[in-house]
Order: sequence, then C-alpha cells, then structure tokens
Amino acid sequence: MKDRAERLRAIRRNIREHRITSQELLLNYLKDEGYSVTQATLSRDLKLLKVGKVSEGTGGYYYTLPSEEQMRESEMNYLHDLRRGFISVEFSGNLAIVRTVTGHADTVGIALDNLGIEDILGTVAGDDTVLVVLREDTTREHFLRDLDDRVPHLGV
Repeated sequence: MKDRAERLRAIRRNIREHRITSQELLLNYLKDEGYSVTQATLSRDLKLLKVGKVSEGTGGYYYTLPSEEQMRESEMNYLHDLRRGFISVEFSGNLAIVRTVTGHADTVGIALDNLGIEDILGTVAGDDTVLVVLREDTTREHFLRDLDDRVPHLGV
C-alpha cells in the first residue's frame, strides 16, 4: 500500500503534467498508478495541497497548484498562528494535548494540520486545547523534535 506522502506527490505531479478538469479524472490517473483513493480522501488531499481552479475561458476549469510564493506566505501565517497561540504540550499514549491561549485552539490546530508534520494523523480543537492524534509508532521525543524543527523557538 502506498503511503500518503507518495500519494500527495503523485497528485502534484499529475496536476503539473496534465490538464485536470475534475476529481474523477484525477482519480483515474491515480488509479492507473496503483493508488486506491476515495473521492472524499482526494478532496481532503486537494485542500491540504491548496489546489485551486483556474478558468479555461470556455466555461470550464482546471486544477492548479499554488505558487512557491503563495506556499511560503501560507506557511509563514501558520507558523505565526502556532507561535501566537501555543502554551504547552503534554502526552498520553499516542495523543498530544496542546494547550493554547483561549480562543486560539482552532488556528493552532489548523496550523498543525497544515505544516506537514508527518507524525500527526489529525487534530481536534476546542477553545483552549488541541487534541493531536499521533501515529502509533511516534515517540514523544521524535514528535517534539519534529515540531521544534518545523517551528523553531516554540519552546517545546
């Protein structure tokens, strides 16, 4: 079974190499490459990759990837949101509990979801707490090191 990172690379490559006009067409390209993906998963992947649609000028649209400048700007915003709201992190098994400034859990959760930290399966945000579900084989030390690498000076 091919992993998520490989699938995301395949999605990017297909969008760069082909004029993708629908998720169905992209699903077919991925299927031809051996990926078994549902439409819902593909939709989440496209959102994660910040894929947009551009008008063809004839009433149709095709998918496009964000520019490097747009990606850097988004990443800087995520880093800023995380630094602004983060207070601390604690662990229980493969769960991390991130404490945030009141009202910042949603933006901290979104930042964690979008910074490409491979150990994170997903997040659930409240008002001042983010539940982070980690891959089962992830150690606390490994997650903290990865978080510190992605978000220097966070104080973890």
